[in-house]
Amino acid sequence: MPFAYFSRLTRAQQRIYLASDAVTTLRLSDTGALAPLVSNLADMLATGKRPAVERASQALLDALCRQLALPPVAVRVLAARPSNDYGELHGLYESTCSPPRLTVWMRTAARGQVVAFRSFLRTLLHELLHHHDFEGLRLAESFHTQGFFQREADLARQLLTAAGLPPVARSRRGEAR
Repeated sequence: MPFAYFSRLTRAQQRIYLASDAVTTLRLSDTGALAPLVSNLADMLATGKRPAVERASQALLDALCRQLALPPVAVRVLAARPSNDYGELHGLYESTCSPPRLTVWMRTAARGQVVAFRSFLRTLLHELLHHHDFEGLRLAESFHTQGFFQREADLARQLLTAAGLPPVARSRRGEAR
């Protein structure tokens, strides 16, 4: 079921949307090789040191791009998220850079706190999926479709499971959050 904005798209955009929506999973060829990179990213994020987080993010993205047969993408990790009356910006994909660039922020705008690891990882994967839409699926545009979000969740689950981390954060009472 397409999201509400689907009806406002041109016919060409609707075809792109449907092509993106049809792809719900991405299979990684060797999640075991990615597990230490995911764990390292979690460790580096916990230090709160931006350069270390950027290096760990780049290492993970390099390995993911190889496994997904995508051209390389550069990552830029910045400190506090920009915000305005509409909310905070979590990540940005820039296809016009050479190589294409993902920008993610590691601290919240309001309090400057380091974001939770799963949120950071999901943002990194979200921006990588825009790269995948353009370079892997060869789409002319990258829409937020149900399939897009399913791919994001699937990649996060594969990576977190491989690293021995629960794919869903739990509350103190053990409930899924």
